[in-house]
Amino acid sequence: MVSFGEGLDKALERTFTRPIPKSAGAQMRYLVKQHKGTRAVAELLGISQRTVERYVKDEIRRPRPQLAAAMEREVRKRWQPQVRAKAKKSAATTDGIMIDTRARFGYTAAPGTTDDARLRHLTVALPPHYAARLFDAQERGAGEHELREITAEALGEVYFRDNGRRAHGLTVQYTDLEHIEFDL
Repeated sequence: MVSFGEGLDKALERTFTRPIPKSAGAQMRYLVKQHKGTRAVAELLGISQRTVERYVKDEIRRPRPQLAAAMEREVRKRWQPQVRAKAKKSAATTDGIMIDTRARFGYTAAPGTTDDARLRHLTVALPPHYAARLFDAQERGAGEHELREITAEALGEVYFRDNGRRAHGLTVQYTDLEHIEFDL
């Protein structure tokens, strides 16, 4: 299952205009350039500074699977920061963000209504101010719980309360997440 933070990152990665470097040497050179030195990259990846230097010079070509995954993850985090920032700004100011989720939704509402939680598959366009809140929370290091709360509030407002046209006072509970995907 993809987490909320990973889902937001994947949505931003789909806006990239160029693919990330493929070879271990190219990825390591990119990380060294971003961190302005081999020592910082070695600490980041948990390897020796000499090993980083050997990757930069293409003396080592095939990293072990754990190191390869760590290198790719760190390169993806830093790849095309201007494209990433432009996509975030666009989503937060004009375009909003699409969410496709399958989870159990329950809610508290006025007496006499059913509040039994049930599994739903929703695809909803969230307004820009919710996209801005999600990206701001992610940037300041918010956990999955806070991102889930923001998403539940957004889905409650847009889908269940229809932007204030019905179901006033409804509070949405977003649990048993099976699938989540964001798109810009």
